[in-house]
Amino acid sequence: MGGKILIDTNIAIGYVGNRLDIQLMNKLDTIFDGTYHLSVINKIEILGYPNLNVEEEKVFNLLINNAILHPIDNAIIKKTIEIKKNYRIKLPDALIAATCLVYKLEILTLNFNDFKSIKDLSFFNTEG
Repeated sequence: MGGKILIDTNIAIGYVGNRLDIQLMNKLDTIFDGTYHLSVINKIEILGYPNLNVEEEKVFNLLINNAILHPIDNAIIKKTIEIKKNYRIKLPDALIAATCLVYKLEILTLNFNDFKSIKDLSFFNTEG
């Protein structure tokens, strides 16, 4: 399982805080043991989360350091501009969606509504 999945910020925060349902937590254990992706925007959002304690920051850094981390390159910038022109979406979400589209990744998120209108964006199915 995994390999072509970008983990959204809300998933990482929920996982580290043990605030997700047990089925999703178990699935994430498997994903985090394998290959997964993050955008540099996810890194900024995760490490910029208010009131992180030292232990949470260590776990977040471990998750980030084990991920394939995608920078904001020209392909991402171009795709983000296209997304911003066509959809009402916040810039961080547009950058994350662009990363998924450029690198053909499925997004694993709790905020489906933030991304659902973006054509060709694939979502990781957490069911079953």
